[in-house]
Amino acid sequence: MLPSLPPTSLPKIASLKTYPIRIPFVDGGAGTGGTPSRWHMLDMVLVKVEDEDGNVGWGEAFSYFCLEAVDAAVNKMIAPFVVGQVVEDIADWNLSIQRKLHLFGRYGITMFALSGVDIALWDLAAKRAGKPLWMLLGAEASVERSAYASLVRYGTADLVQAQCERALAMGYRHVKLHEVAPDVIRRARAVLGPDVPLMVDANCAWTATETFELRSVFKECNVLWVEEPVFPPDDYAAMRVIEAAGIAVGAGENASTAFDFKRIVDAVTYPQPSMTKVGGVTEYVNVLRSCKDAGKTAMPHTPYFGPGYFATLALLPQTEPETLVEYLFVDPEAWVAPAFQPTAGVLASVSTPGIGFDPDISVLQKYGVKL
Repeated sequence: MLPSLPPTSLPKIASLKTYPIRIPFVDGGAGTGGTPSRWHMLDMVLVKVEDEDGNVGWGEAFSYFCLEAVDAAVNKMIAPFVVGQVVEDIADWNLSIQRKLHLFGRYGITMFALSGVDIALWDLAAKRAGKPLWMLLGAEASVERSAYASLVRYGTADLVQAQCERALAMGYRHVKLHEVAPDVIRRARAVLGPDVPLMVDANCAWTATETFELRSVFKECNVLWVEEPVFPPDDYAAMRVIEAAGIAVGAGENASTAFDFKRIVDAVTYPQPSMTKVGGVTEYVNVLRSCKDAGKTAMPHTPYFGPGYFATLALLPQTEPETLVEYLFVDPEAWVAPAFQPTAGVLASVSTPGIGFDPDISVLQKYGVKL
């Protein structure tokens, strides 16, 4: 169970403020292939909650290509249930908001917005307690976990080779592609050698039949998992069939709530919860528990650089030692907080109070988006 906070003397939430941010990044490729237009900007909606005593918590709502809608959802749909309130039990509060807002969609932008506020409330709670979030949630010590370089889609074998070589030089020993062409996947394996685990994210590019037809490629390249092979991403029956054919599947970045996630945990080898989409810390912890109960290892989906990324790291002590953490292999023009990047392919949970996020106000000002 998630801990309930002491009900006595808790101050009210005095304010909630959003910071829509857009930061350019370089990925070494064309930035096209799986998005509505060229992807070269990191969109994020940061959420700041402050209580009457001046304590502050930060969160992040997933916002790639939907920044304006997510910002509006936080301010119009979630903020009225926060400002002026005493939030004693964050998990109970989260569920109550899901009930109030279910008519507007259980998933998608509604849950992105709720995720951002939930993260901020947990950050606030841990800071009030003077503890790192993992300690507040019952873990005993900080831990390290392996990170994998999550390459974007380049579309050519030469570009993939160059990025794989760069990842190896930086100390990564796990690499994920977003490629669908067999020759490109084979080139990556040739560059990485036989001992570096390789994953392939199709972003729902194939049918189940097409996935089966690629079994020999996956086997030849010793692919650890094939991520979201089919459309729609919630075709769990197809995932079970693919798993039964001997192809390990990773999935979950498009799922929200631990309730929905149970079907993923049952269907695939590698469930992949996303902190900024699934429902924040509250639902993320419940997903981790479901994975553990089912004997599955959660592989966090973390292609972002704000409080959602920091919150994911803050919960590493709640994960299994075999957990691999995604690190989006791009170079942002700026960081919203001091960079906390993998060292030789390894990430660690922070030991500062809360989630460990302390924003660079000058970056928020420079890259803020006026809506």
